[in-house]
Amino acid sequence: MRQLNLQREDFSEKEKRNIDILEILRKQGPISRPEISKEMGINVVTISNYIDEFIKHDLVYEKELDVSEGGRPPALLDLNPRAGYIIGVGVNLMSMVGLLVDLKGNIVTKTQIARPRSSVKDIAESILDVIREIMRRSKDYDSNIKGIGVGIAGLINKKDGSISWPQKMNNVYTYASVDLPLRAMLEKEFNLPVLIENDATAACFGEHWLDLERGYKDVIYMFSGVGCGIMINGTVYNGAHGFAGEIAIDNYKENDSFNCNAGNPCFVKRWETDLGIVSHVKNLLVNDKETALEFFKLTSSNIENIDLKSVFIAARSKNPIALSALEAAAKRLGIKIAYLANLLDPEVVVIGGGLEEAGEEFLKQVAQAVKDWTFREISQDLKIVYSQLRENSVALGSASIVMQRLFAQL
Repeated sequence: MRQLNLQREDFSEKEKRNIDILEILRKQGPISRPEISKEMGINVVTISNYIDEFIKHDLVYEKELDVSEGGRPPALLDLNPRAGYIIGVGVNLMSMVGLLVDLKGNIVTKTQIARPRSSVKDIAESILDVIREIMRRSKDYDSNIKGIGVGIAGLINKKDGSISWPQKMNNVYTYASVDLPLRAMLEKEFNLPVLIENDATAACFGEHWLDLERGYKDVIYMFSGVGCGIMINGTVYNGAHGFAGEIAIDNYKENDSFNCNAGNPCFVKRWETDLGIVSHVKNLLVNDKETALEFFKLTSSNIENIDLKSVFIAARSKNPIALSALEAAAKRLGIKIAYLANLLDPEVVVIGGGLEEAGEEFLKQVAQAVKDWTFREISQDLKIVYSQLRENSVALGSASIVMQRLFAQL
């Protein structure tokens, strides 16, 4: 196979068919040519021409024969998962995950570290370290690794791979252009094509490709309350410049005149990536010394190093401060989802990025807030679910986008 161009998003008719056929094989294989023909509504001769090309590239192989109703039984076809491997890296709310996956999306090896609480340059160096570790563990596969996908927060310029990173300056968030050619750095060190994608968009794509029930075509993936991935009619929506999914508005010059009590801050303004849960917990702990001691004992933490994981641990032990903060956050998130649901009318909203660790009660509270704040016609069939890919969703999604490009560009 030729070197991948991972930046291309416009597929020819032939490339779209490559993707569709290989996706059927990935999800439904082993399967016969006539069954693929019936699934796609394309004559079996045309399907066979595509299949022959895939077999030539060792991407597909023929297996045992299917049961025949008479005459020669049709050969069964399956995707060769060992025809190529992809590295996927995901930067989550609490962790950074690196994966090596085969062409069926199976995880071959995984590494995971705590997410650095520092600048984008430190996070970029951690991404390099994660990929180095995956490469170190993948000596038996390195000659067949086809590309690297990275999911990270911020506005991603698809043309040059540069990142506009959300930075807090003087207590105000702004998207600062980071002079960090991450894609070029990775391609130079690892000599592989690299794709950089927004974390929520990558997770949305991965959830659709690898886990959601077949048939869902209109999906919102909530990566905390700061960003979301959007799928419309089976296709990830990126917007005119690739920046779609940023669901907060902000004008620091008018912060005082634009405020509201519901959601505190207003649900359309920018939040912390953890929905403000940690700062809320800290405020409650300062005012309740007795419960604070219980919280610190449960989580082996102190007022300086509380993080989202600490809150989830305390909530599982029914700590009232943790439960109170999560309940308030669930309502805020539910209100924001309700706004998006009324706007986009999705079939399913997936909540991920690390919030899955908040537990089932949190999910129920979010769903109730969505129901309370949406039109009844919108919410009655709307599913609110946790990501089933969980901490792997961004890494698997990034790898899956690279896989899609690989399928297209034979």
